[in-house]
Amino acid sequence: MEHKTRSFGLTNLSLKNKTSVFILTVLLTLFGLYSYNDMPKSLFPDIVMPTIMVQTVYPGNSPADIENLITRPIEKQIKSVKGIKNLTSNSVQDNSSIIVEFNTDVEVKIALQDVKDAVDKAKSDLPNDLDLEPMVMDIDFSEFPILNINLSGDFSLDDLKIYAEELQDQIESLTEISKVEITGLLNREITIKTDLHKMESNEISLRDIEDAINLENVSIAGGDILLGKSRRSVRTDAEFKKASEIENIIVKSEQGNVVYLKDIAEVIDGYEERKSYARLNKKPVVSLNIVKKSGENLLEATDQIMQLLETAKASQIIPSTLEISITNDQSEQTRKQLENLENSIIFGVILVILVLLFFLGLRNAIFVGLAIPLSMFISFVILGAMGTTMNMIVLFALILALGMLVDNAIVVIENIHRLYNEEGLSKLEAAKKGVGEIAVPIISSTATTLAAFFPLLFWDDMMGEFMGYIPTTLIIVLGSSLFVALVINPVVASTFILKDNRDKVNFSKVAKITTVLLIIAALFYISGNIFMGSLLLTFALLTLLNSFVLSPISYWFQDSLLVRFEQFYANLLKWALNGYKPLLLLGFTAVLLISSIVFFIFKSPRVEMFPVNEPKYVNVFVELPIGSDISVTDSIAKQVENEIFAILTPYNEAVSSVMTNVGAGTTDPNEIGGGKGITPNKARITINFKEYEYRKGISTGEIMKMISSDLLKIPGVDISVDKNRDGPPMGKPINIEIRGEDFEKLLTISDEIKSSIEDAAIEGIEKLKVDLELSKPELLVTIDRDQARRLGVSTAQVASTIRTALFGKEISKFKDGEDEYPIILRLDDSYRFSVPALMNQRITFRSQSNGQIKQIPIATIANYSYNNTFGSVNRKDMKRQVTIFSNILEGYNENLINDQLKQLLADKELPPGYELQFTGKQQEQEQTTAFLSKALLIAIALITLILVSQFNSAIKPIIIILTVVFSTIGVFFGLALFNMDFVIIMTGIGIVSLAGIVVNNAIVLIDYIDLLKARKRKELQLEQDTPLETHLAMKCIEEGGQKRLRPVLLTAITTILGLLPMATGMNINFYTLLTELDAQIFFGGDNATFWGPMAWTVIFGLTFATFLTLIIVPVMYLLADRVNNKVLKIIS
Repeated sequence: MEHKTRSFGLTNLSLKNKTSVFILTVLLTLFGLYSYNDMPKSLFPDIVMPTIMVQTVYPGNSPADIENLITRPIEKQIKSVKGIKNLTSNSVQDNSSIIVEFNTDVEVKIALQDVKDAVDKAKSDLPNDLDLEPMVMDIDFSEFPILNINLSGDFSLDDLKIYAEELQDQIESLTEISKVEITGLLNREITIKTDLHKMESNEISLRDIEDAINLENVSIAGGDILLGKSRRSVRTDAEFKKASEIENIIVKSEQGNVVYLKDIAEVIDGYEERKSYARLNKKPVVSLNIVKKSGENLLEATDQIMQLLETAKASQIIPSTLEISITNDQSEQTRKQLENLENSIIFGVILVILVLLFFLGLRNAIFVGLAIPLSMFISFVILGAMGTTMNMIVLFALILALGMLVDNAIVVIENIHRLYNEEGLSKLEAAKKGVGEIAVPIISSTATTLAAFFPLLFWDDMMGEFMGYIPTTLIIVLGSSLFVALVINPVVASTFILKDNRDKVNFSKVAKITTVLLIIAALFYISGNIFMGSLLLTFALLTLLNSFVLSPISYWFQDSLLVRFEQFYANLLKWALNGYKPLLLLGFTAVLLISSIVFFIFKSPRVEMFPVNEPKYVNVFVELPIGSDISVTDSIAKQVENEIFAILTPYNEAVSSVMTNVGAGTTDPNEIGGGKGITPNKARITINFKEYEYRKGISTGEIMKMISSDLLKIPGVDISVDKNRDGPPMGKPINIEIRGEDFEKLLTISDEIKSSIEDAAIEGIEKLKVDLELSKPELLVTIDRDQARRLGVSTAQVASTIRTALFGKEISKFKDGEDEYPIILRLDDSYRFSVPALMNQRITFRSQSNGQIKQIPIATIANYSYNNTFGSVNRKDMKRQVTIFSNILEGYNENLINDQLKQLLADKELPPGYELQFTGKQQEQEQTTAFLSKALLIAIALITLILVSQFNSAIKPIIIILTVVFSTIGVFFGLALFNMDFVIIMTGIGIVSLAGIVVNNAIVLIDYIDLLKARKRKELQLEQDTPLETHLAMKCIEEGGQKRLRPVLLTAITTILGLLPMATGMNINFYTLLTELDAQIFFGGDNATFWGPMAWTVIFGLTFATFLTLIIVPVMYLLADRVNNKVLKIIS
């Protein structure tokens, strides 16, 4: 009987050049290992979002003035720049900050230059007396703190500063580090505190003191003097050598009356006024905040820093008694996450090979198993060349691909094995024909899988930047697996494949192999390499186990159990294809799809943007009314701190550290471009928890709930609690933006909305806040210009006198060695913090008309009033904006709460020109949902296009697409039955992944049925497109189903088992298992929480899709065949 034979050119070429293929395999392995070790390691991918900030400082101006004088003119010019996505600004006292967010297709350099050009155009509209020009800089989201080094001990502030700056210099010299910020230090300062009454009685002004210091503290070069044949430079050195010299400066000398500075002021060699506090576990610390450069290796950077600390202590650069503690070490989490993911890959490989062993035998299982490391090695080479970091997103994509990348190899090896053992072909012919028969369908099936992920490459927002590594990695890995299946697998199989041998165990051969492995293992143990010794010992034990246990079981499985299952399947398929059963089964499947959707809706699972994670750390934010002194904020923070420690006492085993920051470092890390700088009215207390496996079953989510509910409510103090969020920063869970032009109307609208929400008493809202601060207290000095000028005083003199007296003025520098410290002039605290003293102080000056000294009290030419003003003015897209925001209490669903808010505000009428919008996480969620829905439709369209081109048929692609649609039955039923959340990002990507996976088996099955029908036509000498009789077509369908049963089951089971460790959160540390006999097994963890929803989506869908492929696809094929035959009869 002459069969229609196919062959594939690339495989034939590789089989003719086996030596070259083996050398290529070795080179790819070596390059892959090198690339993996060389790739930068990080927890999350580097996010590249073209975002530019324009910052302008204009001292002495209120937020409203800053908005009108600075922000508006710059915004007007920036608006014309192309590619802008969002334009927001924040105008506060003395400062304007404009954030320009561009679309992701705009290069950062171009965006930066365009904004600089726009700012240059705006300069002509800005005030002429700007001290500094607007600063334009890009915001790099990838630069983030990787750890904090905290210094403490019995040392003075000066000593701690020296040690901190020494470490700062050394750490900043590392190529991986961007910068090191020091917090908790007080900088040295020479303060001149003047006595107001003594100054006035001696007729001395603050300007007189400033001039006296400036004219004495000098170092001036006088040029070069020629002495004989050489020149010598001349320099007048009159700089202060000691702080005590300053107080002996003569400020005034008239008519024999000499006034020294010490007569009218106190000179203090001390520290600047405290602007921040830092404490670790209630103890004051000096903290070094270390920021990594974008794209650099996090683990290498941390290892170098640790080595640097050890060297510094050993060489006595820092004393051994200095207490050094490390907190917020990102490398610990990164290392742990990467280890868990790597162990999941290893565990998945073991499960996959174990399944292959039972279906195909050990030798064939190894042939197929080779596809896993080789595909990954090729991927590492490509990813490394692209400059990709090895992060948890990339690693999970590798796990997701784990089951898929053996699909092609399974189909190839199984077909070669069948032709060699059952049809008696030679090794070479079996390899040629085996690949030839299935080359086109596996290329097509791989193309359809890639097509499913291809639209995700165009995910162009922040979420896309974050999750975009999944499609990129999968496309590379699956493309690599296709290369391995078509080029490397056939060569390996044709060289090493053997006939199935059910003979008794060759004891001599087994003994030799085991002995050699044991001897080599012993040598490794003796040399101290426990890992390699244990690994070889494991191989020796597995050799024995395989020979005496696994092989006999696999023979029984293949010859008995699998044969019986195949017979059962054949009977089931024959039953399904008879009579009206195909129509009934198809109808039942359609009803099942509708039922699953209805059941899913009825169960109404929680909808989440991202998986709800157990907190790795919890932030407690303490905010006092704006204008509060930092010492008051610190006292409240200590009170909250004590309450937190009382709550944490029963759970100390799960807590790593408690870090308190007051005044600086108080921003929310979950906010996009959260503001920085000094915030004397704010504090942040961060509770860091140990890694999941060391918490001894303690739920950090429950701890967070207790903190939220048990913290005492202090009058006038806002306390909010938040946790770390997986994924990129997306803003607050509740974020309602109201835009318009009139602040009074905005405030009225925001107050009405806030009141209506509070009246509705919706559960789960922590506390509604409005970002417009109205209660910023100020003391407004109003000058009588006419009276002042009559008395010879200018407005500038009054303003500068008040500023110097109260805030202080840097009048010179004091040098001590290589360091310079400011010399600050101000009134003594007893005067500067007294309003009557400030207003009654006299402006002393020499009259230009008669040369006499005049003293004019400020109160005679000015008055003052107490006032409240805006704390800031926020704008978005050229309009003023007020935002109402809140966190969600732990355990509540933010989507349900936002749905209630939307219903509540649906009928809210706004004045013309005013708009209300839900932004933050809600906006990101809507954009992501819309994109994933569109991506799924595009993926289905691309898959259909590929299928139509392959089969040259409209019906067969419909069959395969229907299989994808029906596969969601498993997803809906699985999520609903097990009460799992519907996680938009993870479930969405899981469904897109499922679409790519499900088509593979359907394609291979339908293509093989077509091949059998083509052979039958050739056997019957029929024309190519001649319809077969129904019973012949049914036989081809039945034979195709039976022949494809094993590969269909294998591809499904391997994909499911590859994802199972991640879905269940089962973690096994194989390294410690081999070195310490401690597997460190635990279930759950951050990886399982993050990736579990995606893994379960694929598992649920694929489980049901396997039944679809084996039964419903043949059923739909037969129905399509019948319809096609009837149509052809009607036409003819």
